[in-house]
Amino acid sequence: MTADMLEKAVSGQLKKEPPQFRVGDTVDVHVKIVEGDKERVQVFSGTVIARKGRGINENFTVRRIVNNEGVERIFPLHSPSVVDVLVKRSGFTRRSKLYFLRDRVGKATRLREKWDVKSKKVKKDVGVEKEDDKPND
Repeated sequence: MTADMLEKAVSGQLKKEPPQFRVGDTVDVHVKIVEGDKERVQVFSGTVIARKGRGINENFTVRRIVNNEGVERIFPLHSPSVVDVLVKRSGFTRRSKLYFLRDRVGKATRLREKWDVKSKKVKKDVGVEKEDDKPND
């Protein structure tokens, strides 16, 4: 009974279509920043190293390297200050938390890219050519 009431109370604050991304993806998080009476959107780019929680309590951690220093930010998924999350690259992982990346430096922090074989087959069957494959006139 209490869980139903709580769910009804927070259902209006949940995003209708939350962004679709996974741990290991490189993302651009667009965050609304309020400075005095002005608002602006700032982009935080990095690798998603963790997702935690369920429902209104769900959040995710993004890590990036700035001036040879690791920077991590935790964003609430359903917060109105998180305007958008755009996936730039999908990484292949076998873990749900990538905390081991904290100990790595440079190229060791890269993750293997995940390829979607089905979409490539569809593009190939449809006959979509890349510009590089076309002969020059």
